[in-house]
Amino acid sequence: MRTKSTDQNKIAVITLGCSKNTVDSENIITQLRSKYDHVRHNDRRDANIIVVNTCGFIDLAKEESIDTILHYSDEKKKGNIEKLYVTGCLSHRYKNDLEENIPEVDAFFGTMELPALLSKFDVDYKQDLIGERQHSTPPHYAFLKISEGCNRTCSFCAIPLMRGKHISRSIDSLVKEAQNLAKLGVKELMLIAQELTYYGLDLYKKRALPELLHALADVEGIEWIRLHYAYPTKFPMEIIEAMAERPEICNYLDIPFQHASDRMLKRMRRQTTAQYQEQLIRDIRSIVPEIRIRTTFLLGFPGETEEDFQYLKDQVQELQFDRLGVFQYSHEEGTRAWEYEDDVPSEVKVRRSNQLMEIQSHISHLKNNALIGQQMKVLFDRKESGYFIGRTEYDSPEVDNEVKIDAQKYFARVGDFAQVEITDAEIYDLHGKIVMNE
Repeated sequence: MRTKSTDQNKIAVITLGCSKNTVDSENIITQLRSKYDHVRHNDRRDANIIVVNTCGFIDLAKEESIDTILHYSDEKKKGNIEKLYVTGCLSHRYKNDLEENIPEVDAFFGTMELPALLSKFDVDYKQDLIGERQHSTPPHYAFLKISEGCNRTCSFCAIPLMRGKHISRSIDSLVKEAQNLAKLGVKELMLIAQELTYYGLDLYKKRALPELLHALADVEGIEWIRLHYAYPTKFPMEIIEAMAERPEICNYLDIPFQHASDRMLKRMRRQTTAQYQEQLIRDIRSIVPEIRIRTTFLLGFPGETEEDFQYLKDQVQELQFDRLGVFQYSHEEGTRAWEYEDDVPSEVKVRRSNQLMEIQSHISHLKNNALIGQQMKVLFDRKESGYFIGRTEYDSPEVDNEVKIDAQKYFARVGDFAQVEITDAEIYDLHGKIVMNE
């Protein structure tokens, strides 16, 4: 039995950034709860100790992190909180500068300094608690981080500076964590990593993601397994074969291509070509025709010309991605691209982003309209503004399409599945009626 603290400390962990940060915060909270009763995630109520888990990915994320640190520094000056700790990517990358400029923070920690952070709370790091992580997402889905760090050398990316080299977790540890999450009611696992397809090369001397997928698909209670952040180069097609074989693996793949122009792909050090990427998409769709492919493009990288951008637009039109996101290039010190001149004006980056998303909006609307009249399995995430809102296996939370059901006409249980007939479509959302609750 755990021995809890009898003091009155109330701790709030504030998370910024991506889903990988969310998992890190969940691990921090799980460790702290081995001693403290009052530990909340993104809930400052009555907290006298704040832990900010920062993001340092691009300029906007860094600004949000700094603003958040400064906000709680002011709260400490006013006496509203007693202790302030900062961890995560920004803290890892700019620790010395932050210590000098924000002295109100009691201590800064890097991404790999969880035991040191816990020591401030007189908590000993317990490895076995990693598999018993208490997730902070809605009860029916959770992120499962299968590895840390990245060995890729993309010229625009600062992640290796903050997260280090790729380190895979063992299949056994991930299966154990999945089993624990399933016992808590989790039905959907979203596999995340900086680079999914590299999984296992360090531990097993081979790309072991297909084996992991089969092992996770065997976990009782897990009905959907979703793949995020797969790198295109040397893509192991066994992943798609596993997807075709196992119904638990969603027909969904998040595979950021970043660009389509050969010239830009070379400058970005993506180790791929336009021809390879096009053929990869066709090969994937030939094995799983119903797959939905999400990708991301980086616009305004140094040297990107109108010709490069036009080629990218043409490829988006031709390849008809199902889901698409856009980032505007952020000039990051310490990356290989730092030596380039950031020569694409911000207004051009904005214009190109808007143009590409306009193209994608038409593609998305056409694809959604084609679904009208079809029945689809939907997992419901929440009730909001008179609708039950859910997703199909083809959509990830927060970034993809949603299915809306009129709550005055139909009833859905949040966290459960239902068969839904699609009755109407918008650019990024579907409307439907429940045919049968499962």
